[in-house]
Amino acid sequence: MVRLTGGPFLKAMELEEKYLLSLDADRLLSHFRFTAGLDSLKTRYGGWEVRELRGHTLGHYLSACSMMYASTGDSLFKAKTKYIVNALAECQKEYGTGYVSAFPEEFIDRVENTKPVWAPYYTLHKIMAGLFDTYKYTGNKQALDVLSGIADWCYNRCIKLSHEKMQTMLLRTEQGGMNEVLYNLARVTGNQKYKELAKMFYEEHYFIPLSEYRDTLKGEHVNSYIPNVIGIARGYQVTGDKKLLRMADWFWKDVTEARSYITGGTSNFECWRTYPYHMETELGAESHESCCTYNMLKLTGLLFTENQLPAYADYFEKALWNGILPTQDTLTGMSMYYIAMQPGYYKTYGTPTESFWCCTGTGMENFSKSTYGIYWYGNNKLFVNLFMPTVLSVPSEGFTLIQETAFPDEERTTITLKLEKPSFFELNLRIPEWIGKDYSISLNGKKLEGKPSPGSFIQIERIWKNGDKIEYYMPMYLKINTLPATHKMAALQYGPVVLAGCLSDSSVAETFLYGQYGPYKDKPQAVIPVPVVDPDKDLTTQLRKTGLLSFRAAAMKADSVDFIPFYKLFGRRYMIYFPLNK
Repeated sequence: MVRLTGGPFLKAMELEEKYLLSLDADRLLSHFRFTAGLDSLKTRYGGWEVRELRGHTLGHYLSACSMMYASTGDSLFKAKTKYIVNALAECQKEYGTGYVSAFPEEFIDRVENTKPVWAPYYTLHKIMAGLFDTYKYTGNKQALDVLSGIADWCYNRCIKLSHEKMQTMLLRTEQGGMNEVLYNLARVTGNQKYKELAKMFYEEHYFIPLSEYRDTLKGEHVNSYIPNVIGIARGYQVTGDKKLLRMADWFWKDVTEARSYITGGTSNFECWRTYPYHMETELGAESHESCCTYNMLKLTGLLFTENQLPAYADYFEKALWNGILPTQDTLTGMSMYYIAMQPGYYKTYGTPTESFWCCTGTGMENFSKSTYGIYWYGNNKLFVNLFMPTVLSVPSEGFTLIQETAFPDEERTTITLKLEKPSFFELNLRIPEWIGKDYSISLNGKKLEGKPSPGSFIQIERIWKNGDKIEYYMPMYLKINTLPATHKMAALQYGPVVLAGCLSDSSVAETFLYGQYGPYKDKPQAVIPVPVVDPDKDLTTQLRKTGLLSFRAAAMKADSVDFIPFYKLFGRRYMIYFPLNK
């Protein structure tokens, strides 16, 4: 069990708590009840909840509330999920086939016959995943029963389709992570037909090139592709087929190395539109869809569970601080859809009751599981991956770990162990790829000898005792990152923190900030100042430090540009990437 005790992610979680508790379960359930022929009780919400994707929000909401309960212990969230699951069970009973959704089964008829319809299996995945998370995090057996009923109904439909028709259906519609949730169900129930059904949802258009380690991603819809790979990784965990793990790992390396921004995000206009490494044309107003980062983090977590590689943890930190934390509005708690990578734009957010985009749903989950990924424990090994003020409790092993830090506002963290009795295990402390060479680690006041290179772990294997303390100094430095291939566009980071240049002294009008997927309805700032930065020279002589994490650079066409952490920038036009003045 992990509890946050401070820092920006705790604030983000608290904002998300307020939003989740403000939503009315009966309004989320309204169309489920209506479709099942029951009294709707209350009017439905707006936005995507009155479109063909209706019902997806309730699935995300179940996941978010379940994870918030696990992250905080607040029983209000458990009660919310229990109420919703009971209502879904009542709707399911009305159908009598196991089916339950906010749209009629006729939508499935349409997708099977390749008639126009907006992604019904995508929506069903969110509902099924929400039910599974409710079972996993709150122990609600009824949620597993409802989920099994939906899976049985799905099996009975899909088993009647020819292989060719199933593949045609998958090619023509977005199905989310159906294979993942079905593998999850197979694991906990032991029912082999769910494993069989999961394999039916392998889209060969994706699966075959991946199995041959070929990048055929140009033109693909990103947030359709990544969930399929998550299912492939989960398939390895359930079946033991190592080919699946190799496929998922190859894909992860391809996307993180050749198709990602400095923030850890990926996609432009929701697609990969270029060949690998050619990102210079992908700095748009509709770049970096939030859902894609959510799913890449999910995939990264699965891969780290299998192989505790430093690269996974480095990416996880980068994407979390720069691709997830910046997407929450600190005033309303609302989430972003697109994160513009084109200089001169600004952040936009959804509204509390009239948006309910896909990224609204994943946004709910992002800040409900802020404790995820900080630590990993297994096989008598404890990994400290992220630097956040937290308490980790492992009652079965009789120990508690307390991490105290104001990172990244300070360049250090302190870890104290509380043990019921001396215990032998291996503690792995991450040495991030961004760390300065003059870092230091002390155990009980004595500096450790031997310093692994950045981008690794230091392994401390010993009999640990109550009160043992690790003090870790993590110096951060400015670094410039250029886009591959042309190397003409660059971005700045300080330690793991991506810096954004503030372009305007005046705030952006509120009408532009809320209710839009992205800022593309407005024009970018006409004149973009170009920072005078030479990557071949000492950056500390070119950028003046003006605060703990802020810097000022001389600029062409302007006196200067102030750079601040992207996660702290709100209501301002900005640039992350800028042309190199060489």
